[in-house]
Amino acid sequence: PSASTYQSRLGSQPGWSIVGDRAVVANMAPEFGAATAYFPVDEAGMDYLAMTGRSAEHIDFVRSYYKEADLWFDPQANPTFNQTLELDLATVFPSAAGPRRPQDLHGINTLAEVMAETEPESPAFPLAIASITSCTNTTDPRLLITAGLLARNARARGLTPPKWVKTSLAPGSPAAASYLERGGLLEDLSAIGFDIVGFGCTTCIGNSGPLTPEISQQEGTPVAVLSGNRNFPGRVHPDLDYGFLMSPPSVIAFALAGRADIDISSEPLGTDHDGNPVYLHEIWPSPHDIDETFTTAMAPDDFGTDFYEASNNKLWHEIDAPDGPLFPWDEKSTILRPPPFADLDQQSLLGTYDAYPLLVLGDDITTDHISPASAIPKDSFVADFLVERGEDRDDLNVFASRRGNWEVMARGAFYARAVKNALTDAPGVAMTVHSPSGDLMRVWDAAGCYAEENQPVVVVAGDRYGMGSSRDWAAKVQRLLGVRAVLATSYERIHRSNLIGMGILPLEIPRDFVDLEPGDSIRVEAVEVSPRCQVPVTVTKVDGSTVNYLATAAVETGNEAQLLVDGGVIPSILSLTTRKR
Repeated sequence: PSASTYQSRLGSQPGWSIVGDRAVVANMAPEFGAATAYFPVDEAGMDYLAMTGRSAEHIDFVRSYYKEADLWFDPQANPTFNQTLELDLATVFPSAAGPRRPQDLHGINTLAEVMAETEPESPAFPLAIASITSCTNTTDPRLLITAGLLARNARARGLTPPKWVKTSLAPGSPAAASYLERGGLLEDLSAIGFDIVGFGCTTCIGNSGPLTPEISQQEGTPVAVLSGNRNFPGRVHPDLDYGFLMSPPSVIAFALAGRADIDISSEPLGTDHDGNPVYLHEIWPSPHDIDETFTTAMAPDDFGTDFYEASNNKLWHEIDAPDGPLFPWDEKSTILRPPPFADLDQQSLLGTYDAYPLLVLGDDITTDHISPASAIPKDSFVADFLVERGEDRDDLNVFASRRGNWEVMARGAFYARAVKNALTDAPGVAMTVHSPSGDLMRVWDAAGCYAEENQPVVVVAGDRYGMGSSRDWAAKVQRLLGVRAVLATSYERIHRSNLIGMGILPLEIPRDFVDLEPGDSIRVEAVEVSPRCQVPVTVTKVDGSTVNYLATAAVETGNEAQLLVDGGVIPSILSLTTRKR
């Protein structure tokens, strides 16, 4: 069926486009504190399959399957829930999340107040980055079309973002380029600086490239706005500590204003050709314009055609790939190196041992803090390591591009300006104190010294340790640094699981855990563990005094306990494979 067929059958908003709205809500589950969000399958889902190019036979099969499996939505059904929540839709308001965490929601018109409270000494908050990114809410074409129409209206009034704002558009699918072009919106977006820079992860994971030279000339604290789903300090750009998450059209609006400290509901975004103030409500597209453009822009064939072209790009097929039974590792590669933890010789980290804290951290340490994905700073020792191996200091790419090289990732562990280590207040990034010597050194170097001394280390942290993206490297780098256990007051659930997968024991400690200083040691008595078991922990202070605790093993199942015995997922799999042989 054509787009027009569904349009005429379902009215102004096609049923399939409702799935786009649902996808935004479901994908943004972390922003409202949920593990996931689920919408049952119904006829709108079938409309979505048709609009994305699926055949009638395929759609009939999917519909029949879900009905037979009793998973089809029945509006007359009255299911039993153990808890229900009511939401008054009249209380929903235009919002943005930030400036440091995705779960901190604010009215879109209150960001000036938020930033003033966050940085009271800063005189201004210029916008360094405004990016419509692939994550989360570009899955809804109506949002991108609304952004394009807003760009068109702004262009007609003569508005453009100030020169200090770095703008970009990176939808998740090539099909977005097709429907934006068919709707006549690509030219309008380009005219105000929002050219398509690529498809997939760009600014949202730190691939923004350098900031504009003009931003350094602006007074105040620079801020980013983006339509992604993560805004932790340094995530979007290593020089930016603050970012707000918002809808694509809101990104356009703030880009035009050029600053974060604006009430876009009442203050002008700029001035038109004649010097008259232009307000957001004057250029916001009408529902009629959105629906009309939507109908013109969408076509089912785009999805199959564009994905076929992308997957058959000759660049993919020109990649030289080895064809032998074993991968020929290149010792000189800065991209791909076999990690030490992929080895049968890896042992369990359980036992009774006296450890020094490698780092003592506070609350809300994210996976971005533990293992950055953003740009590799060219003045860092990580950059020095790569340059020594022939890389160009001005073209090091991002940490995420080096995930295949454990030597790069381990050196980048905790390399984030926002990480505050209570063992030292010395300036620098990823610094700690080597307790036996009292020397200040990089975390990577300290871990190396401890390893040479055969000295166990642990990490101590506060609440929500490992929150944010479920990045497995955040657990891997801790294993590579020799961390045997993490002691935190609470964990993000996926990072807790990832730690166990790397053989690292997560322990829950009380909020009043004693303050630690260089030279303090921690005895952990964890010879055997079981779900939620008590683990004796003794802190020996530098003066010889001791403080005893019963920590709780953040282990939920017997399978997790066995993984810790095996030394992690990879040793467990390798040993199982060996036994089968």
